[in-house]
Amino acid sequence: MNKEFPPCPVETTLLLIGEKWKVLILRDLIDGTKRFGELKKSLGSISQKVLTQKLRAMEEDGLVVRKAYAEIPPRVEYSLTELGLSLKPILDSMWDWGMEYKTKVNKE
Repeated sequence: MNKEFPPCPVETTLLLIGEKWKVLILRDLIDGTKRFGELKKSLGSISQKVLTQKLRAMEEDGLVVRKAYAEIPPRVEYSLTELGLSLKPILDSMWDWGMEYKTKVNKE
């Protein structure tokens, strides 16, 4: 997979996960494999179409793996790849920063 990326690594990261839904999908999958319906329920206001688009894009980027089971009704599960899991420290930092920000703003 030879893709062209921006020269700045921060911009590359934002290109891959800089959208609200992608970050929240990562947040949910950090804890382990989830079914499509579980993700949709956890994300709340996301439409089925947008969730499908984001998951496909993340799969193409090598962050998510999709596993379909030949069952009736069909069952599809999503989990993070090793590359996707490597984003955990970034998400942890975002969590910590967000908590600290909320605390400081609420004190003012």
